[in-house]
Amino acid sequence: MSDKVFVFDTTLRDGEQVPGCQLNTNEKIQIAKNLELLGVDIIEAGFPISSPGDFNSVVAISKAVSEPVICALTRAVEKDIDAAAESLMYAKRGRIHTGIGASEFHIRHKFNSTPEKIIERAVAATKYAKKFVEDVEFYAEDAGRADNVFLARMIEAVIKAGATTVNIPDTTGYCLPEMYGQKIKFLKENVSNIDQAIISCHCHNDLGMATANTLSGVINGARQIEVTINGIGERAGNTSLEEMAMIFQTHKDLPFHTDIKSKKIYMNSLLISKMMRMPVQANKAIVGRNAFAHSSGIHQDGVLKHRESYEIMAPNDVGLPDNAIILTARSGKAALNFHLKRLGYELSTERLLSAYKSFLEMADRKKDICDDDLIELMEGKQPERQFEISHVQVVCGDPIQAVATVELKIGQNEFRESATGNGPVNAAIRAIDRIIGEQIELGELLIQSMDGGSKDKGKVHVAVKHKEQMYHGFGLDNDIVMASVRAYINAINKIKGLKSRREKRMKAAAAMSV
Repeated sequence: MSDKVFVFDTTLRDGEQVPGCQLNTNEKIQIAKNLELLGVDIIEAGFPISSPGDFNSVVAISKAVSEPVICALTRAVEKDIDAAAESLMYAKRGRIHTGIGASEFHIRHKFNSTPEKIIERAVAATKYAKKFVEDVEFYAEDAGRADNVFLARMIEAVIKAGATTVNIPDTTGYCLPEMYGQKIKFLKENVSNIDQAIISCHCHNDLGMATANTLSGVINGARQIEVTINGIGERAGNTSLEEMAMIFQTHKDLPFHTDIKSKKIYMNSLLISKMMRMPVQANKAIVGRNAFAHSSGIHQDGVLKHRESYEIMAPNDVGLPDNAIILTARSGKAALNFHLKRLGYELSTERLLSAYKSFLEMADRKKDICDDDLIELMEGKQPERQFEISHVQVVCGDPIQAVATVELKIGQNEFRESATGNGPVNAAIRAIDRIIGEQIELGELLIQSMDGGSKDKGKVHVAVKHKEQMYHGFGLDNDIVMASVRAYINAINKIKGLKSRREKRMKAAAAMSV
């Protein structure tokens, strides 16, 4: 039987401290409910004393969520702890997370104090928090750079004062894996009452070591990990929830497990990215756009023959429908044949060789090869598109609500719709959805500058979901709204059998009149 590692999610506290990623209470409730479905054990819902909004969010989340422990952060200050206790009044299971600096940098320079006085404050805060809740977590801030002997004294004192979890943060992301692991091991061996508390790892990614340090901490005795979705957080971010969960799931030789329902990981990643307006880098482990994409001919051939040749986990393990065989000038015949078969073209070996030569010439000219290009390769002409852009007009500004009018050509007919939105792109997409008349879920919209300067073109990548299938689209234009519309139309043109609501009505009406 493997040891359970408790997952402490701080997306709504540490993650929300990222500039530009602030959330309102309703958004936090939605995220908290999804974290509950994901299987996290503890949700750090906020820092109640910091603002009325944070206080109200902790109250609301406490009411909305029933399974996970709801945690509120404080400093080692009584008024902070009072606010946290009040905010947790409705929590089924509440935890107060209090603490103070443990490194010489913090003791001498931040607090202008002494080690003895810092331990006194730590003990006093823990005892005070214990008056309100049984579950008290203590954080020794900047423990990564703290003297291990002093850190052991502090941890022993706060456990004696009532702490049930002791958090050993690498606050500045300074540690290396062996260094951090040895610190946890030192505490296990030198704190006499360490068996009375759970050791927690809270690591930052300043040197790209957050996940490695957290894993080293668990191997050396920690049984709680403090993580965020997509690894967001202060500066370079925190340990990534999805990375730690999939490490334990992939490495069956490790004697650890979590209760994370991995098939819900990708859904949560998209939700956080969208709500916090923070795109996930394409090569991000587990949830990045390219995490299960293969463009090298050697890799593509191996994956097509046997997935595990180049994939240590299946895409659907984390909630993705399938891997992606991306066609580029480096792709091989196996990848080309795979996509041609998908489009209904069965080629002999000789004809495949001929098509492959033409494909390489095309791929050298174009960065992205899509289905339309392959049809042109086989038929000698581009396929007719279902939806073509005829006209786009937007009106926006402050305090005017964005309004977009879009006209699409479908066959020989023109259809026009208008819609409002929280911005010009959102309004244009909503107008398109009205024309199409089907539920198209926008999962991702990324904007990339191509050249720089005032005449720069913007490239937009979108990912849309239709009937559990993901489709990707690209658009390029000097106007970022037009680039976004082109990308969206490019994606929905790839959805087979998609017809506009009006086109269906016209056909139905024509049939009835006969």
